Amino acid sequence: MAKTKGKAFEIDMTNGPLTGKILRFAAPLALSGILQLLFNAADIVVVGRFAGSSALAAVGATGALINLIVTMFMGLSVGTNVMVAQYFGGGQKQDLSETVHTSIAASLVFGVVLIALGISLAKPMLQLMATPADVIDQAVLYMRIYFVGMPVMMLYNFGSAVLRAVGDTQRPLYFLLIAGIVNVVLNLFFVIVLHMDVAGVATATVISQAISAVLVCLCLIRTDSDYRLDLKRLHIYKDKLIRMAKIGLPAGIQGASFSISNVLIQSSINAFGGVAMAGNTAAANIEGFVSVGMDAFSQAALSFTGQNLGAGKFKRINRIVVTCSLLGVGVGVLLGVGAFLLGPQLLSIYTEDPAVVQSGMLRLEVSCVMQWSGGLMGVLVGVLRGMGASLLPMAITMTFVCGFRVVWLYTVFAAFPTLTVLYASYPITWLMAAVCDLICYFIVKRHVERRHRMLPAAAE
Repeated sequence: MAKTKGKAFEIDMTNGPLTGKILRFAAPLALSGILQLLFNAADIVVVGRFAGSSALAAVGATGALINLIVTMFMGLSVGTNVMVAQYFGGGQKQDLSETVHTSIAASLVFGVVLIALGISLAKPMLQLMATPADVIDQAVLYMRIYFVGMPVMMLYNFGSAVLRAVGDTQRPLYFLLIAGIVNVVLNLFFVIVLHMDVAGVATATVISQAISAVLVCLCLIRTDSDYRLDLKRLHIYKDKLIRMAKIGLPAGIQGASFSISNVLIQSSINAFGGVAMAGNTAAANIEGFVSVGMDAFSQAALSFTGQNLGAGKFKRINRIVVTCSLLGVGVGVLLGVGAFLLGPQLLSIYTEDPAVVQSGMLRLEVSCVMQWSGGLMGVLVGVLRGMGASLLPMAITMTFVCGFRVVWLYTVFAAFPTLTVLYASYPITWLMAAVCDLICYFIVKRHVERRHRMLPAAAE
């Protein structure tokens, strides 16, 4: 019997060896993350090369603030991922279908809300971040155009969350490849030919995101699997939205706490001037490529844990933790150290200014080589979320990644106000959070197993 549409891309996460399946899941996801970063990298490279350092700083100054506003809503897609994985693993077809339709409908609503938030908050928030006068007008323009594309961005993220939950990470990769090529071509056309500068790269990003969103929706509409999307059945089911919020909102708050601390750190970097801002922008973009390589294993940990929890196979979860941790840390060490060693050459892609390159190397030396610790934290967070425990990692992240960094800014950094000391706050807080997440994993898993044994139909 031939496989139905979509079946060939699914992964059976509840049976068989784990390592090969995790790599099959993670590799396309890592490449997808790289393509998403290329959207921003293309913006940065084009404006840095053809529109000048001021435009480069303007695009870079918006990154932390955009993440702060968007992350809360993106966190709800984590709820989609967890619920779809658990329902798919447990064979609960009706719940699975209702979750898919609720997610897609909600993503469009959230996107419209984000348009209003982004356009209205762009200038006052950038002013609060002490964005320099020669940068702020271009930064505001970039943000406002970028946020016009929020509905399609949300649609893509929620739709791809459904596909990830069933193991399909290949087709989102193909969609992003198409969108990425369009983005680069439009960047060059809008900036070099039409001289639109930051407005051009923002417009190109919105158009490319719309293409990827349409392709994901067509994929869900045309599949014959139980997660098929029927536009006529789009509806927000209250119980599914509430559960999605219970799982996703803490994830969103956790992500927002990252963004809050990054906004504070960006504000401190802004005080060092345009060269430091540009150097940080380029280095952070390089660091992002290291991060997505590890984040793929965090996503794998979430989806694999969710499916095995739904199927009642708890013994596999320990193996998922070990396998994803080893793979994630290994990739982090390899890419992080490699990025540092090749730092001058990589940074020169973004800018020809030697001072900007030198400033960017400070971040690569301190933060990038220790990215593996953030990857370990991410895997443990993914497993906790996959088990439905979203509040604990949120609390840990807010305590260490946000709270401790604020303390660091006003104590250690205040006493030793250098960029090196500022960047040191990243790996220190990653390691502290990872230790706490590991302790919470053992506590949550024991609780989940105990609750499962109390069910009359419990079975491994």
